[in-house]
Amino acid sequence: MIYFVPLIFFFISFVFSMLGMGGSQIYIPILFWMGLDFKREAIPLGMLLNVVNSSSAAFTYLRRKMVDLKIGLLFGFTMLIFAPIGTYFSKIVPTKFLVLVFAIFTSISATLMLIGWQPKGEITNKGKFVIGLSGGSLLGFLAGLIGRGGGSFVVPLLYMVGVEAKTAAATSSIAVTFSGVSSFVSHLATSAKPDWKLWILCVIAVFSGSQLGSNFMAIKLKGKSVKRVFAIVLYLIAFILIVKDVI
Repeated sequence: MIYFVPLIFFFISFVFSMLGMGGSQIYIPILFWMGLDFKREAIPLGMLLNVVNSSSAAFTYLRRKMVDLKIGLLFGFTMLIFAPIGTYFSKIVPTKFLVLVFAIFTSISATLMLIGWQPKGEITNKGKFVIGLSGGSLLGFLAGLIGRGGGSFVVPLLYMVGVEAKTAAATSSIAVTFSGVSSFVSHLATSAKPDWKLWILCVIAVFSGSQLGSNFMAIKLKGKSVKRVFAIVLYLIAFILIVKDVI
C-alpha cells in the first residue's frame, strides 16, 4: 500500500509547484497515516520532498525569468537564519495562539486573492530590501516557532505588499528551498531512518510532478487562475492548522 504514495505525491507536487510551495504540510501527514514513524521516517522524507519540489520549480521559474531574485534571496537567507532561533524558543513559548494568528492571516490572504485586492504601484528596490529582510526574518522565526516550513505564508505576504501573483509564487520557491534544506539537513543528521526504495520512488515522482506543474504555471496559467488555486489551498491549510494545532 505504501508504494502507491509516489503516485499521490506526483499530483500533489504538480499543484504545489505552481504555487511556490514545497508541500511538506501535505506529504508528512500522508506518510504518517500510511504507517511511517513520524519523527524518523515521515518528517525527514517529507522535508526532502519539500526541497525537491521547491528547487525543481525554482529552476523552471529562474530559467523563465519569473523570479524576483532580490526578494527571493533575502527571504531565503533570513528564513534560513531565523528558523532555528524560532525552533529554540518553541520550547518556552506557547504556540497555539500563534498558530491561530497564522491561520487567520492565511484566511485573510486567501480572501484578498479571491476578491483581487492588491496595493497599487510598483515596489522600489529599497522596498524590496525591507520586505525581504523583515518579512523573511519574521516568517523564518515564526515558522520555526510553530514547526512549519513557512512556504504557505511567503506568497500571501508578497502578494499583500504588491507583488504580482505569478511572480510571488515563483519567488516563493527560492525562499522555500532555502528553509527546506535547513530543516531536512537537521532531521537527516539527528533522526532519519531512510527506506531508500520508497525515498527514491517518491523523489522521482515529486520531481516529475514539479517539472510539469511549474512549466504548466509558467506557460498556461494566468495570474487570476493562480490566485484562485492558491486561495483554495490557503483555506485548506488554515483549516488544517486550526483543527490539528489549535482545537
